[in-house]
Amino acid sequence: MKRLLIVDDQPGIRLLLNEVLKKEGHVTYLAANGMEALKYAEEEMDCVLLDMKIPGMDGIEILRRLKEKWPQLPVFMMTAYGELEVVQEALDLGAIRYFTKPFDIFEVRDEVNKALNV
Repeated sequence: MKRLLIVDDQPGIRLLLNEVLKKEGHVTYLAANGMEALKYAEEEMDCVLLDMKIPGMDGIEILRRLKEKWPQLPVFMMTAYGELEVVQEALDLGAIRYFTKPFDIFEVRDEVNKALNV
């Protein structure tokens, strides 16, 4: 069982990802903001799904902090805006890839499983 952290301020997105990824046998943790995300990350996550726009601390800052502490941690970014500059910054910081909302939930599932080698 892999441990996944889902970080998004939209409850519907968190619940959808939670439902689909739990069906794959993963243990999921849900965070609505940056401070929760960093707290849960201390639990040694295997993968993170991270929204770009989060109140209080944006996804880039969370990504930066995650990668400083756990450089090998697979992180997928999610965005509703598709801002190319910000997306490129996330990729430069080590994000595996990004998904533009609304995303194909099965594509997200498959990419997460691929990153986790399951």
